[in-house]
Amino acid sequence: MEQTLPTVSVITVCYNSAKTLGAALQSVADQDYRNVEHIVIDGASSDGTADILDRFRGGLAAVVSEPDKGIYDAMNKGLQRASGDIIAFLNADDQYVSPHVLSRVAGQIAEHGLDALMGDVTFFREGQPGQVVRRYRSDRFSPGRLAWGWMPAHPALFLRREVVRKAGLFKTDYRIAGDFEYIIRIFHGQQLRYRHLPEVLVRMQAGGVSTNGLQAKIRLNREVLRACRENGIRTNMLKILSKYPIKLFEMLAR
Repeated sequence: MEQTLPTVSVITVCYNSAKTLGAALQSVADQDYRNVEHIVIDGASSDGTADILDRFRGGLAAVVSEPDKGIYDAMNKGLQRASGDIIAFLNADDQYVSPHVLSRVAGQIAEHGLDALMGDVTFFREGQPGQVVRRYRSDRFSPGRLAWGWMPAHPALFLRREVVRKAGLFKTDYRIAGDFEYIIRIFHGQQLRYRHLPEVLVRMQAGGVSTNGLQAKIRLNREVLRACRENGIRTNMLKILSKYPIKLFEMLAR
């Protein structure tokens, strides 16, 4: 008897993302893994995003287009609709690097009995997906480094449904670091079976909300500090800022 493959739920949230959304959706549609539930949450875009969603609608498990209260509210809507055994987020300006990503991920999780699998992400300049400006290495993460502000690359993080259910929803009063706060609840004080896959799984367009300018970085680090304190992790701003020399090295060593 053929073994039932676990379903992978991929959640994509978007708002006025007509320039990049098509490539993101196509990278999911191109996967050679059969059991994929792709959910798209759109914040009532007005730029042509709806036309792109119409083109892909036949391959999407759910499309929601309505106003929301920000990115983390939209992500929560996706989580509430996801029914897969494995859950991941792929942003509207991200792409899976090959058609084999989800097969590889599902195989690794099943083979090693993992609760979480994390891979690497490359950043590219707008309109130049083949030009890498930085590689985000998720092997730099461990739960003990949360106090320094380290987290795995979120679009290349795949979690078992049970882990997600236990963590709950994103906090919607965060503007930038809600995913970091969520990662804390996933990993801090938990005994998860996780593994780093030393491969690039996702390419991400540089210039997102968390990397777009000095003010965004200031707000990001303040929210990271808040997230640690709210979850009982002792840290300070000096610790959190200490990761930036390593990030600079990543750009130089790409």
